[in-house]
Amino acid sequence: MPKKPIVLIIATLFMLNFSAFTNAAKKELSWAGCGISKKGFMNDLAKAYEKKTGVKINISGGGATKGLRQVASGKIDLGGSCRLPLVFKKPDGTSSVLGIESNLVVIPVGWDALVVIVQKGNKMISSITSDQLKKVFTGKIKNWKQLGAKVDKPINLYIRKGKISGVGLTLRQQLFNNVDQNFYKKAKVLKSSGKIEKALQKDPYGIAVSGISSSRHRKLTMLKFDGVKPTMENLRKSKYKLYRILFLVAPKNYVKIPELKAFVDFALSIEGQKVIEKAGTLPYRLGFGLLRTATSFEYLRAMDIVDQQGLYTLGGH
Repeated sequence: MPKKPIVLIIATLFMLNFSAFTNAAKKELSWAGCGISKKGFMNDLAKAYEKKTGVKINISGGGATKGLRQVASGKIDLGGSCRLPLVFKKPDGTSSVLGIESNLVVIPVGWDALVVIVQKGNKMISSITSDQLKKVFTGKIKNWKQLGAKVDKPINLYIRKGKISGVGLTLRQQLFNNVDQNFYKKAKVLKSSGKIEKALQKDPYGIAVSGISSSRHRKLTMLKFDGVKPTMENLRKSKYKLYRILFLVAPKNYVKIPELKAFVDFALSIEGQKVIEKAGTLPYRLGFGLLRTATSFEYLRAMDIVDQQGLYTLGGH
């Protein structure tokens, strides 16, 4: 049987390799989780990555808890979380990460200011203090007049359902230093930060806390907090003190899965961080000072426990 010309063999091998590369480039990844991360930067990051590599990332929201637990259970490839994995105390007094949120790693990619939001055009007040905010959330302040407004109207407080949402848990950690803090029982309870933001757009007497990464896309006014405007620059300079870290969530073994590792590398690269910054979210590398100057003991304690269990990784790998 005649031998195939060497040129034909090389061409065949090239086409096989090209085909394999093309198939890999067409692979689709799934991402779900924190709606604030989704709206704040993930949509832009996914578009930039698809343009660069051809790999499409199918994005859905659902909240931080969904992002963490569906990655841990293997239901999705990657997730987004605007809170740390849940930590609980064991009978022996030590603390550990909750089992259903432990089969993963959280990779910090950005910083999000927690902002006090009201309807756009609400000129009753322009600033709120940390003490006033605590009293609003615990029902000790119930009227706008108690915040310095001229109008005598009740405050309509909006909060997330449960205590483990991204905003709810972090607010309890950072503002109250108490993850079990109860909020005002007569507050209006909604299922997501997006629903709260939309409700505030229609309620002239409403108030809530959400993330700046999503709130800035709505017709809302963000109040000064302790006299400081919630801006990316003030967050970067550690002047704005109410914040949380935004995480990319990946399986523990993601470094052995080339397509997942490639996306994480992109998100942490200078190119990826510039996409995050251009989208309006402070990249993680630009906000390290916040950990030294504006972090509660409870938030640091949770970070330490997550780190001790090998679930927190700064550099991705």
